Amino acid sequence: MLHGEFEDPRLVEVYDAEYLWGWDDDLFMSLLAERNAPRVLDFGCGTGRLAIAMAGAGHEVTGVDPARASLDAARRKPGGDKVTWIEGSAEVLPARAYEAVLLTSHVAQFFVSDEQWLSTLRALRRSLVAGGRLIFDSRDPDDRRWDLWNPVDSRRPVLLPDGDRVDTWTEVTAERGPVISFTRHYEFTQGDELTSEATLRFRSEGEIRTTVEAVGFDVDRVFGGWAREPVGAGEDGELIVVAVAWPQGK
Repeated sequence: MLHGEFEDPRLVEVYDAEYLWGWDDDLFMSLLAERNAPRVLDFGCGTGRLAIAMAGAGHEVTGVDPARASLDAARRKPGGDKVTWIEGSAEVLPARAYEAVLLTSHVAQFFVSDEQWLSTLRALRRSLVAGGRLIFDSRDPDDRRWDLWNPVDSRRPVLLPDGDRVDTWTEVTAERGPVISFTRHYEFTQGDELTSEATLRFRSEGEIRTTVEAVGFDVDRVFGGWAREPVGAGEDGELIVVAVAWPQGK
């Protein structure tokens, strides 16, 4: 299934058990707190872990995601009633409605073509007030993280809340330059095996800067890891971007 970890209720449960609060969430909360941001958009919010935390910190949060099963899981969580959840993508975004927009968990990489990426960036720019911030992460292609996406290096167990174990692993199915397709496997203790397929675009720091600046942002900072390391330093292999929206008409 395409994007099964977000669309299939059984795999959504595995996703929530596998991806708990981490260093990435701490950094995003820290970056958000640097400037006043009463209204926040979590674009590609998934099952709502970060959106709910931001709402708990006092922000007025809107979570947008195209995957209904993920949003259903988000609504059921403690604190989920404090977030406005919207099913959809860039087409549902209002104009000049937020002081900050976040795309986390490498959501930016799901926009594979340049047209998709630029169109999404323009919609996010329109949704921000002047001086609003765009904060997102994308894996650094120089790190070649996909080399570890094979049945040996990627295999790990996930324990569900009811005690069941799911064995997971990932394998790359196609590599076309910076575009990587892969399948994630989930083997349940009952013998069932489900899969989730996806394709990601790995953009360099230069490509990210060029595209973000082309649609009306100034890139403020780019970090290479969750402890704010420079790009290329440390072991995280990330590109964590903070950009500021120009005034309209600049």
